[in-house]
Amino acid sequence: MSIRLGYQMPNFSHAGAVRDLFPSVVAQAQEAEAAGFDTAFVMDHFYQLPVIGPPEEPMLEAYTTLAALATATERIKLSALVTGNTYRNPALLAKTVTTLDVVSGGRAVLGIGAGWYELEHRQYGFEFGTFTDRFARLDEALQIVIPMLRGQRASFDGAWYRAQEAMNEPRLREDLPILLGGGGEKKTFALAARYADHLNIICHASQLPQKLAALRERCAEIGRDPATLETSYLANVILDEDGDRARKLQADLLRKQGDELSALPAELRSSQADRQFAGNPDDVAEQLQRRVLDHGVDGLIINMVTNGHEPGIVELAGRTLRPLVR
Repeated sequence: MSIRLGYQMPNFSHAGAVRDLFPSVVAQAQEAEAAGFDTAFVMDHFYQLPVIGPPEEPMLEAYTTLAALATATERIKLSALVTGNTYRNPALLAKTVTTLDVVSGGRAVLGIGAGWYELEHRQYGFEFGTFTDRFARLDEALQIVIPMLRGQRASFDGAWYRAQEAMNEPRLREDLPILLGGGGEKKTFALAARYADHLNIICHASQLPQKLAALRERCAEIGRDPATLETSYLANVILDEDGDRARKLQADLLRKQGDELSALPAELRSSQADRQFAGNPDDVAEQLQRRVLDHGVDGLIINMVTNGHEPGIVELAGRTLRPLVR
């Protein structure tokens, strides 16, 4: 594929004015590219997530943002982490991500998941359904999207989606990569084993041994060699040359999150610090090596909610983390 070091931009609340917002995003993507990150990610949400801030905080639409970033970068891959399947018709999604691939010169990745943020669904008028419904819909959607990405005419008649000889031109390639994101050991991991090139695991770091064991089981159930499915871990990194400042930023973030965590599902609400890695470069590198990579995860995708917008911080992160994932 290969995603070894990715940079996610989930926070657009640092700009003093709306006109300054997207230039800051461009600056971070360009700094990530120069610093050796192989992929730049944005979230596919319409409101800010409770773990970061209140829903009223700024949020850019994912694929418009990615298309604009394609014109401002040259090498870095571009993806949503992850596309909410419930927000788009699957044939339209295939067309959208393929267009991003054409616009970027072959740098698009389809990151996709089942969707979970009920408030967005309710207020925007998207059907939310049950947990089981959303995974059934994702399974059906992939049976339309994947053939269209591969140059086939997609025909499908399911409980949720239909397509009839759906075409998808132009395309640059037949192997646009597919990334699934999530932490569900049964449904998400089973879909990743069946369909994906890459699985981004979202969980507490202390859960990684259990998650990787479950992923091996899902691969064994369909006879797939788990070595053919790349993995990465989504880490919340708070990095500064001054470790004390980084730890203060972490404390401030946790204090802020405490006001918003009640809106999260229970599995995301508990122990947010277990997904955070804070300190100076040596501290963060040691923590990520010991708590993540030593368990056998292939790569890292990081976000830097507290200070990634500050010039030089993304470069510092790339310089710190590149040696860990070569």
